[in-house]
Parts: sequence; C-alpha cells; structure tokens
Amino acid sequence: MGLDLYSDVADLTAAVVDIESVSGGEESLAGAVEEALRALPHLAVERVGNNVVARTDLGRAERVVLAGHLDTVPLNGNLPSRVEGDRLYGCGTTDMKSGVAVALRLAATVARPSRDVTYVFYDCEEVEAARNGLRHLAQARPELLAGDFAVLMEPTGGLIEGGCQGTMRVQVTATGERAHSARAWMGSNAIHSAGAILDVLRAYEPSRPVVDGLEYHEGLNAVFISGGVAGNVIPDECVVTVNYRFAPDKSLADAEAYLRETFAGFQVTVTDGASAARPGLHHPAAAAFAAASGAEVRAKLGWTDVARFAELGVPAVNYGPGEPTLAHTRDEYVEIPLIAECEQRMRTWLEGPITVAS
Repeated sequence: MGLDLYSDVADLTAAVVDIESVSGGEESLAGAVEEALRALPHLAVERVGNNVVARTDLGRAERVVLAGHLDTVPLNGNLPSRVEGDRLYGCGTTDMKSGVAVALRLAATVARPSRDVTYVFYDCEEVEAARNGLRHLAQARPELLAGDFAVLMEPTGGLIEGGCQGTMRVQVTATGERAHSARAWMGSNAIHSAGAILDVLRAYEPSRPVVDGLEYHEGLNAVFISGGVAGNVIPDECVVTVNYRFAPDKSLADAEAYLRETFAGFQVTVTDGASAARPGLHHPAAAAFAAASGAEVRAKLGWTDVARFAELGVPAVNYGPGEPTLAHTRDEYVEIPLIAECEQRMRTWLEGPITVAS
C-alpha cells in the first residue's frame, strides 16, 4: 500500500488509483499519503481525520495551497487501473487522482519552492457537503488552509478554470383545490397551474455575464416535479424543484431575490445553496501561476471547492490533468501526457524566482 513519490507521475497516479477510496472509505489512501509525506524532512505534516495537510516553512513572501480530494464515486467494475496506449483507465483517474498524484510528486521533488506551499489532501468531496473534509478543516482548523492563492486540482483538461458558479435549489409550488375528478370543475388543478412555472423555464434566456474577464453561462432548469393525490382526485398541490446556476457576480441573496422575482405569484422555498467564487486572477500569485503555466484560462461552469477558499479570503482556481466530461463514468480515463504536462507546468511555477518575506 506504500506510495513511491519519486516514481514517474503516471505510475504514481496508477498506484493512487489502485488504493480504493470511495467516499467514506479513504482511510487506507489517507494513511498511505500520510506515511509518504512524513518521510520528507522538508515538510511538516498533520492528519485530521482522513485529511492530510503538509506544509513547507521557508519564510517565502507568499504561501500557496494545492488541494485535492482523495475520494471517488462508487466503483463500477473499473478497478484495478489499466493502461491502453496513452490512456490510464480506472475509477478516479480523472476525478481527481491524477491531480492528487501531481501534487504528491511536487511535494516530494520540489523541496525548496519559490513560494511556501501547503498541500491538502481531503476526504468526502463526492458526497453531501456536511461530510466534506475541506469544509471540516475550514471550520475546525482554518489556519491550515491559510494562503495567498490556492489551486484546486479538479479535472480541467489541462486548462485553468477561474472561480466557479454558485448553485441554488428552490421548490416552486402551485396550489389548487381538491375535488372529485368526475366533478373537476368544483376544484382547481394544481398540476395544470404548474404549467405556468414550466412556461417561465421554457422562456428563460441564460445570462452570460463577464466576471474578471471570464464569461460565465448561467442556467435555470426544472430537476424534479411532484404532485397528485389519487387517481380520482383533482390535486391541490404541485411542486417543481428548480436549480439555478449563477455567475460569481451574484451572492446567494442575489440569487434568491432573482428566483423569487422570476416566480412571483408562486410559493418559493429555498432548499439549498452554495456561493459562487470569483476567478481571483487579479491576484499577483494567480497571475504568476497563469503566466508560468502557459495554460489557457476559462470560466468554471459548475461548483467546486474553490468557493470554500473564497469564503476564507483565498483566491483560487481549478487546474488539473483530468477531463471533466469523463468524471464519474465507467470508462473514466486520463491522458498520460496531460499528467506529465500538468506536473511540469506546476513545477515551473513553484521553481520560479524566489521572493523572501520582509
């Protein structure tokens, strides 16, 4: 179960993939990561549950955070890993054990980076937010996540994806009055009334705001609908669950106000929400990362844990070798040359000119 952090990054990725770590079962992989990092004299290592944090302390002018989650979605007949040509197949290859392997290689082989680095490997990203390891660290040990800039090594296909969208789910309720279906005119059919909610959604035109130079693409969609009492009863309630994906120029409060205005006349109940995160590319450390990596920059269309860093006041981007459209699929794979490219780009950044804190 040991990990050789000095092995080729593709081989290291395969080794990380082959330690099964479905959400809630990360203990073995967290143990292997902890053991490998504790063998490195230039790092101070702490373990909090199944979260492992390793830090340099060189007195550099900046501190950056490289973070990746250890867990995967449930297996689907896709372990152990296998290589076919330039592709490494297996559960978690794209999301996001190739990114984890890159961070582990850098932790071992860049002993004196130009910026102090905090490496964070955390559990339970693929399940409900209450179990998220990065969330637990932010609440219990926020000092471990402190930094000037963070890179979340989510799959981006080797591009830099700035910030992330926010998300909010609401229940929009149409009401009516029950009656016997043989005498429907004596009641009011809530399911029929819900057609007005669907009309709003069909007519919706997505906003595409530009935030810090990156174009986001919002979305408003029905994701569930429920209603009905019995086969002979006119229903008095129909609930449409709507998911709103909004750009980082809006707060959660802005998103809620927009939804209440959009569905005026209906009962709107917020069921959950997560804040967006601005790209953060204006920060000098972020600009230096983009320049050193040479990677194309685009907006992140989705929600990721960069939002947790934003809440801590740490600008963050998403960057990793995996292809996001392959995440969670049975035939998930990562392009081996992209893993090596990601490692080299990150190394160029971390081995750049040194500045010392005054």
